[in-house]
Amino acid sequence: MRRVSEKLAVLAFVVLLVGCREAPVAAVYSIKDYDPKRDPAADLAATVKLAQVENKRILLQVGGKWCGWCHRLDKYIATHPAVARVLAAKFIIMKVNYSDENKNAEFLAQFPKVGGYPHWFFLDSDGKFLHSQGTGELEEGDNYIEPKMLIVLRTWRAGGLSASNQ
Repeated sequence: MRRVSEKLAVLAFVVLLVGCREAPVAAVYSIKDYDPKRDPAADLAATVKLAQVENKRILLQVGGKWCGWCHRLDKYIATHPAVARVLAAKFIIMKVNYSDENKNAEFLAQFPKVGGYPHWFFLDSDGKFLHSQGTGELEEGDNYIEPKMLIVLRTWRAGGLSASNQ
């Protein structure tokens, strides 16, 4: 009888540990795909409304379906809970297509030039530009580096730096 109660106690402890683990959090996207047919100006207007309601900043993620590092970044975000939590809590992500089919040149002209893809532009909840971030700076080898990524995200999250103290 004692062995049964010991086994039950161990089982209860394991169940408690598993139950205490944080559930995965998914990043929040207003536009989740790089779609050359979308109008990024209209998408941004809708994203601003959502960001204001949610009290979050906007993260424009510029890239395309053709971009291997863009796919790698999506996978990285989906499989790194600490990064996904910061993104979900503090940002609305809006993807903006850049491809031979549609470079969205007019829309992207309002931001600094991009040196590579994917590229991030951080905006305030009202759509005001705050910061341009090359994601290549967050890479090492063939992957992204969580501490570097978290520093950038925590710096530019809602409640982080404001445009006046950059």
